[in-house]
Amino acid sequence: MTGSFQETGVSVDDREKLRLLVKERSFKFGKFTLVSGRESSYYFDGKQVTLHPQGAYLLGRVILAKIRDDNVQAVGGPTIGADPIVGSLAAVSHLQGLDLKLFIVRKAAKEHGRQKLIEGPELLPSDRVVIVEDVITTGGSVLKAIDAVKEIGCPVVKVVVLVDRLEGGSGHLRNMGIPVDPVFTVRDFGISV
Repeated sequence: MTGSFQETGVSVDDREKLRLLVKERSFKFGKFTLVSGRESSYYFDGKQVTLHPQGAYLLGRVILAKIRDDNVQAVGGPTIGADPIVGSLAAVSHLQGLDLKLFIVRKAAKEHGRQKLIEGPELLPSDRVVIVEDVITTGGSVLKAIDAVKEIGCPVVKVVVLVDRLEGGSGHLRNMGIPVDPVFTVRDFGISV
């Protein structure tokens, strides 16, 4: 696992710095109701890392390393979890000389203006797409984003998430033939499932 990061310019130290940021800033323990309606003894607030300067930078580098060999033209995901991730990818991809189409999938199409569901550069059916998200539990929001880009005709080649809660969402996507490549799983933070 660590060798792949070193080969693409992301050091083990950078990945560990990101893991520590996630551990320190994002995980809360208590009683929580998740978007899926499930109850949980812990909550992961990805925005505490994806909206942190160092966290955004490190996550952008890690995601670009994960997708470097996938021949993708576009990266995006569901609002609001993917919004800061896409923003960090914009800056980091520019620094690396990459020209990616970056986009956000709304929860519903706008009712005014161009009434778009997908915000960002126009996606073409030939664009190979990676979907990003801060956390995956059941995969509902990721599935909506996948459906939106597939409606255009874009193949989804991978899903990359900051944290996989290992509660069925990634398995469901894999059963659909879509690889899921989490940066971390809850096991990386000592949570057994």
